[in-house]
Amino acid sequence: MDYAGTMSQVEEENRAFIRHVYNWMTAGLAVTGAVAWYMVSNPEMVANLVGNRPLFYGLLIGELVLVIYLAGWVKTMTASTAAGVFFFYSALNGVTLSAVFILYTTASLASTFFVAAGTFGVMSVWGYTTKTDLSSVGSFCFMGLIGVILASVANIWLRNGVIYWVTTYVGIAVFVGLTAYDTQKIKAMNVIGNEGTDEDKKEAIAGALSLYLDFINLFLHLLRVMGRRK
Repeated sequence: MDYAGTMSQVEEENRAFIRHVYNWMTAGLAVTGAVAWYMVSNPEMVANLVGNRPLFYGLLIGELVLVIYLAGWVKTMTASTAAGVFFFYSALNGVTLSAVFILYTTASLASTFFVAAGTFGVMSVWGYTTKTDLSSVGSFCFMGLIGVILASVANIWLRNGVIYWVTTYVGIAVFVGLTAYDTQKIKAMNVIGNEGTDEDKKEAIAGALSLYLDFINLFLHLLRVMGRRK
């Protein structure tokens, strides 16, 4: 009975931790969506952003720096600093994504979002509940991600339609797999007995960042397939 009670407490704390992760991720997506929506509702702002190449690429580089900074040094930050960096990154991502969103109809953006959310939810639940070790899935998906990135960069100059669609569908598969893998990894990194502490909050933010990136990239790849341009 003591063992059963202990396992029940562990499972309850794991569920609480995952809820915190999802809450942070949802808040980040809400910030991104709100900023992107505001930008898209002001087409002149988006036009000025895209027209100013140094600014636009500077923002993209800034996003990359923020992700590396938050993912690599979150444990050395205060919880409030980690939260601030996460929300600042989410807002900055909303600014740059507005250049993509303005190209598509509102209806196709909404339908793609719901498909991405449903797919993400199913894979995340599976990753949380499965007893199978998904490490091999994570390794395979990471290799696929590297391939997608390299092929996409090369295709900036090649402009090959076949490469574009191959990277699109491979990218969808990669981020579907990473969603399940990252969820399982986040569940495993929860420190039992740490609930409510600053360390617990920082762990939740780090986990939220991983799932946030999985969702955004899954959504963008699905948008290539499902999106209808204006």
